[in-house]
Amino acid sequence: MNANKYVCSRISFRAWAFFLIILTLSSLSCKKYLEKKSNQSLVIPSTIGDFQALLDFYQRINHLESAAGEVSADNYYISSSTFSTLNEFDRRKYIWEKDHLFPEGASNDWANLYANVYRANVVLEDIDNVDYSSLDESAWRAVKGHALFLRAKSLFDIAIIWALAYDSSTASVDLGIPLRLNPEFNSLSKRANVQQTYDQIIQDLIGACSLLPTTAVHVYRPSKPAAYALLSRLYLSMRKYDSCYKYSDLCLQLRDSLYDYNNASSSGNFTIPNFNPEVLYNSIPAYAAPISYTNAKVDSLLYNSYTDTNDLRKLLFFKKNADNTYSFGNSYYQYNLFSGVAVDEVYLMKAECLARQGIVTEAINVLNTLLIKRWKTGTYIPYVTIDSKDALDKILLERRKELIMRCLRWMDIKRLNKEGANIILERLINGQSYTLLPNDPKYALPIPEDVISISGMPQNLR
Repeated sequence: MNANKYVCSRISFRAWAFFLIILTLSSLSCKKYLEKKSNQSLVIPSTIGDFQALLDFYQRINHLESAAGEVSADNYYISSSTFSTLNEFDRRKYIWEKDHLFPEGASNDWANLYANVYRANVVLEDIDNVDYSSLDESAWRAVKGHALFLRAKSLFDIAIIWALAYDSSTASVDLGIPLRLNPEFNSLSKRANVQQTYDQIIQDLIGACSLLPTTAVHVYRPSKPAAYALLSRLYLSMRKYDSCYKYSDLCLQLRDSLYDYNNASSSGNFTIPNFNPEVLYNSIPAYAAPISYTNAKVDSLLYNSYTDTNDLRKLLFFKKNADNTYSFGNSYYQYNLFSGVAVDEVYLMKAECLARQGIVTEAINVLNTLLIKRWKTGTYIPYVTIDSKDALDKILLERRKELIMRCLRWMDIKRLNKEGANIILERLINGQSYTLLPNDPKYALPIPEDVISISGMPQNLR
């Protein structure tokens, strides 16, 4: 193996065989939710069931997404005393340093996401060669669609963190990310441009939409509505609002169920149930100390934006600390932040696109459909407006409040600043102020230095 060409992960072929054995054993622990793996001696995947088992390794695939964007965003702050307890990489991420934001090796955010790209590629490399009967066709389609979805989501997450915001006027020259599209270790990784990056993700998601079932066995697996929702999110990040609307509407035609927050307990921690009816695809980011429930404090202006006492989100989302500050205290996956795909986000995307197109009444109706499930029963007074700017402002404010700590804010800041929102990020540590200005090159985080050293790829500008 040529080490100079080995970029995306550090899994050797021997480690890969070992990984499959561990996968087989670990699949037994999730049999409550997913199909049980039958052959515990399997090493080389060759059947539909083998490939599905590879994609069902949720402890690695669904539970190790990147928190780097959320750590870099403005949903929270940490005290100077907490800052001093963080490791070097988390401190540098928090204040947007120019380099050394990730440790070297196979367990950082970059490696975790590209490991998922690799797993998807293993499936996509061979799934077309698997023989199956007409009775197995739906399972075969679900596996291939799952792999396309996984590769697309992983590449999209990588692009949001390590590439600049999509801009149609510069996308053909802006640095994108390496597009690893096969499991060959020794192929040289090169950075595509941003346009090529997004084109590939779109292609994968459209393929996934055509293959996935309307309802998955469990939300650890993707479905057609989940793929539509993710495609809508992708187009939102590109500021292509007509396409964003199209796929948000397609999603809601299949899945429009909302969880009524009146059904959540108002006492105790983590009272919104896992896998609630809104969840289309369940995933969580890897642990990151700055945004842990014990370290992160919610900005007071953000907390105070929940102005209505009947808004259950203010009661459910936040926990008061002994020093009268507030911490975030609820997510769609207890004890962890949620980085998956859910129906409430889709409502907000549809509403935003309608408002931007001047279809104000329908936009506000979509928003009201969501918010009535967030207020105490019988207390919600629907928004009313005929002005498109007013409608858009309301929708964006509710998006900010609804999707707090959902690993979407970094994407939103980047795209909205392209629209002239002028969002300026500030940190204050030990009396020193740190600022990140709109459209700064630092919105593309530095690629881990060992990856740059090994591959020779150009680093992001700082």
